[in-house]
Amino acid sequence: MKYRFIDHPADIAFEVYGSDLRELFENAALAFYDAFVDTSKLKMEREVKVECEGEDVEIALYRWLNELLYLFDTEFFAARNVRAEVEEGKEIKATGTFEGGKFSAEMVKVEPKAITLHKFRVEKTDKGYEAFIVVDI
Repeated sequence: MKYRFIDHPADIAFEVYGSDLRELFENAALAFYDAFVDTSKLKMEREVKVECEGEDVEIALYRWLNELLYLFDTEFFAARNVRAEVEEGKEIKATGTFEGGKFSAEMVKVEPKAITLHKFRVEKTDKGYEAFIVVDI
């Protein structure tokens, strides 16, 4: 399982899974797009590069999702395919290639407003990584 949506009274919440950080970041992006856009109707028009850094995994993933939200809001961009690379060192650096295109208003399921830090977490487990994310709508 890549991710699953969690019932939330006012926002969109999901858990994301990955055997490593690369897979965790890719699956977080896929969950984000699945929550807000019918990606099956996207015309694959272009690739978008995203880079972010963070002091730790939680901050890096938070910044990663904020970059996706920025592209969603400013360029009306969503992706069906995501490839990520994550470098661990003094800081976490994530770089991704997103294949997708511009979405139209009728493709939007619900509009995201902000990636929240409410209950935001990333945990290392015996199977890899697990994250919990809440997006304000």
